[in-house]
Amino acid sequence: MSDIRNRKVAPNNVNHDLFNDKIPFKEVRVIGADGEQLGVMSKRKAQSIAASQNLDLLCVAPKAKPPVCKILDYGRYHFEQQKKEKEAKRKQHVVEIKSLRLSPVVEEHDFQTKLRHARKWLEAGMKVKIDMRFRGRMITRQETGRNTMDKFMEACSDIANVEKRPKLEGNTMSVTLSPKKTQK
Repeated sequence: MSDIRNRKVAPNNVNHDLFNDKIPFKEVRVIGADGEQLGVMSKRKAQSIAASQNLDLLCVAPKAKPPVCKILDYGRYHFEQQKKEKEAKRKQHVVEIKSLRLSPVVEEHDFQTKLRHARKWLEAGMKVKIDMRFRGRMITRQETGRNTMDKFMEACSDIANVEKRPKLEGNTMSVTLSPKKTQK
C-alpha cells in the first residue's frame, strides 16, 4: 500500500505527519471527509474506508484517547500547510541590531555624527546597541563615560526606548535602544 495514492510530493519536503501506514495505533476515532464522525474503529477499517474514497487517513490528534484521524486528500492538505508556513514566514519581521562605538571623551562633532546615524536606524525600525570601551586609565573615570552615555540616550529619548540599561561588562559599557512603537 502506497503512502500517498496517485500524488507526487517532492522528496525534499520531509514531514513528520502520521498518515496511512505511518499511523502506529490499532484503534482510532475517524472523522469523514465531509466532517462527520464515523466513530471508533480499527486502523485497517479506517484505511479501507479512506482508500475506497481515493483519499488518505491523517492522524490529527495523536495524543487523544483514542487518537483522532481524518479522511482527507493528503497532497492538498500538505500543500495548504506549506502555503500557510510560507505566508507566516513572509509576514514575520526580523529586527536588525546596529552597533555604534562611543568613547568616554568623544568630541562634539563625532557625537553628533553617531547620534545622527543612531536616529536614522531607529527611525528605520532597527535596534541600536551602543558600546563604550574604556581603555587604559579611563576605566577609573567611569562617571565621564556614563555622562556621555546618558547624554546620548537623552538625545534619542523621543524616538527610542532603553531596552537594556547601561551596564559595565569588563571594560565595555553597553546600552541597547529600541524604536518606540508609532501609532498608525
